[in-house]
Amino acid sequence: MLDNIPYFSYIISAFIGIGLAAATGFRVFLPMFIVSLSSYFNWIPMNEHFEWLAGLPTLITTGIATVAEILAYYIPFIDHLLDTISIPMATVAGSILFASQFAELGTFPQWALALIAGGGTAATISSGFAGIRAASTATTGGLGNSVVGTTETAGAGLMSVLAMAAPVIAAILAIITLILVIVFGRRAWKKLRGSKSDPQNL
Repeated sequence: MLDNIPYFSYIISAFIGIGLAAATGFRVFLPMFIVSLSSYFNWIPMNEHFEWLAGLPTLITTGIATVAEILAYYIPFIDHLLDTISIPMATVAGSILFASQFAELGTFPQWALALIAGGGTAATISSGFAGIRAASTATTGGLGNSVVGTTETAGAGLMSVLAMAAPVIAAILAIITLILVIVFGRRAWKKLRGSKSDPQNL
């Protein structure tokens, strides 16, 4: 019945793409590893233009990068260093995973959607959590950063699985996450800027 809905396959692909893009906003490599693992074992289909994601070299590379990324966010100073490069990396990863879900669209609409929806979603979530982590460092001396890091890892894993198993739910959660991250991330950045300006005013 649902197959009779016009452009239904594109809608589902968009939901999957949004969910995966949101996941890369939490962690760059974990969603790519999950997608690579799932496509390698043929649990999910893969666009022929993105078959490299299903290859063993990509699986091994993203697996190693995932472990390194997760552990690095528990190391003081290194986590902030990663935040400086995580936003552009998340934008690229989110765009790639979003585009990989569309098999029949042409190159221009595929990548236009990927950059706007996928890259934009990933960049927004990544920048929001960077602000939250910076505020956590300023207010807790870095003691709360492990909580932020664990939340990000859990969010990346949950969103990745939901995107493939329940794409509609994943898309809804992605939208809710975007709203929450924009609200709390903006507050975190404002609080951080305020705390930096106070000593100058004194």
